[in-house]
Amino acid sequence: MTAKDRISETVSQNDVVLYMKGTKSMPQCGFSSRVAGVLNFMGIDYADVNVLEDADIRQGIKDFSDWPTIPQLYVKGEFVGGCDIITEMTLSGELDQLFTDKGIAFNKDAADQIRAANA
Repeated sequence: MTAKDRISETVSQNDVVLYMKGTKSMPQCGFSSRVAGVLNFMGIDYADVNVLEDADIRQGIKDFSDWPTIPQLYVKGEFVGGCDIITEMTLSGELDQLFTDKGIAFNKDAADQIRAANA
């Protein structure tokens, strides 16, 4: 199975997937840590894929999304963005709306707390 096939299977079989450096419980870069922290705090159930464990996946995810950086967030099979985009969407409330529209359960109070802390 090619890296593209494995990525396609992972994003289609999981409602929310974060391709990151490290894991959701132990991120290994600041950008991955920020996105995982937001998802963890908001109570999102998501699959984490550590790109540091597989060079083919690390390059393959960049090719798959045509996006040059990691982390990368997918919701219901669609690429959402990297750290800056997820941060902006969190602070604007767009991420809440995306999760609501896609039927993804999340803690709205936690999302509001993130915005309040960054106001």
